[in-house]
Amino acid sequence: MNISFDLDSTLIPNGKEFETENRSGIAKFFGIEEIRKGTSELISDLQNQGHKIHIYTTSFRSKRKIRRTLKYYGIKVSRIVNEKENRRVLKSRNINSSKYPTAFDFDLHIDDLKGVGIESERYNFKAIIVESTDKNWIEKIKSEIKNVE
Repeated sequence: MNISFDLDSTLIPNGKEFETENRSGIAKFFGIEEIRKGTSELISDLQNQGHKIHIYTTSFRSKRKIRRTLKYYGIKVSRIVNEKENRRVLKSRNINSSKYPTAFDFDLHIDDLKGVGIESERYNFKAIIVESTDKNWIEKIKSEIKNVE
């Protein structure tokens, strides 16, 4: 299955809403962002189960910056869709939604925003919404993926 993850408040904190992995001073200097504790293991587990992992964000970060941050934590993803690409593709399809994973062949999208959950019902795509404060977010994702498969 092609699974996409959101970044802000899902994998990358906007504040102190969840615990993050350790990051060296040099990593900070080079602009490597903090990442949610357990992300590397979760993505590795999903990839070992045969899933392809992608990033789907409405952030304007460059794909290079996102890839560099993920690489620092040992994470390799198949595809990154940022807001620039998202807007272009959704506009070309005349889709009025903040996200539409189906346009990028993503079978399931994981996000923190309840609005994305509402859009998933309206536009008929599968989404798992995880609260940024949920300490059992990994178990929730793994459990819900089993229900989707």
